[in-house]
Amino acid sequence: MSETATGDRIAKVIARAGLCSRRDAERWIGEGRVKVNGRVLTSPAVTVTPEDTVIVDGKPLPTAPSVRLWRYHKPAGLVTTHRDTRQRPTVFERLPADLGRVVSVGRLDLTSEGLLLLTNDGELARRLELPATGWTRRYRVRAFGPVDDAALASVERGITIDGMHYGPIQTRVDQKSGANTWLTVSLKEGKNREIRRVFEHLGLTVNRLIRIGYGPFQLGNLAPGEVAEVRGKVLREQLGRDVLK
Repeated sequence: MSETATGDRIAKVIARAGLCSRRDAERWIGEGRVKVNGRVLTSPAVTVTPEDTVIVDGKPLPTAPSVRLWRYHKPAGLVTTHRDTRQRPTVFERLPADLGRVVSVGRLDLTSEGLLLLTNDGELARRLELPATGWTRRYRVRAFGPVDDAALASVERGITIDGMHYGPIQTRVDQKSGANTWLTVSLKEGKNREIRRVFEHLGLTVNRLIRIGYGPFQLGNLAPGEVAEVRGKVLREQLGRDVLK
């Protein structure tokens, strides 16, 4: 165990083993759940090598499995968390048991639907969530209220609401039906409830939100609740071999 630049940070190693995300691993370390070479860690600012013995919750760290990624069609009414303090149904309770332990790439809120990427590699999940990845998230959005073309155009340059800055949001009006309008919305950041908050600022109420794309991965014809694994060849093409090590 070392605090130098050799090896990998302990939270990254735990995430790579598929136990949790890097953020959760850092929390577990703070809770005293991780030992390295018999010593309980109190800080994630530690690097380890394959020669170190890592124990999590009293069990040796499993060997990192091959990286896998799945597309999942999240239905509305599920929260994207492993444990919900309000006892609401979760995404992970509804997944097939043979998937094993997986984490989500980002989240969709309770009432949102559509494409949610799942992986057995917490470090990969973290990497794919970062805006620096440059991947566009695309949504089909149904909004209630008068649509102002100039207002929609204004958010293409980014907007600040109550001190929170949101990056550029591209919108396209697809269909109007009475007081509701369907739009295609594209963005790269994906802050918490970003589309709902920006649309509310524009005088629109989002009453349906479906994610249809996350970078190169598409919802396609997946039925609600259906899971489909992304083939290894596609993963290598889209992510690169260095990411999958």
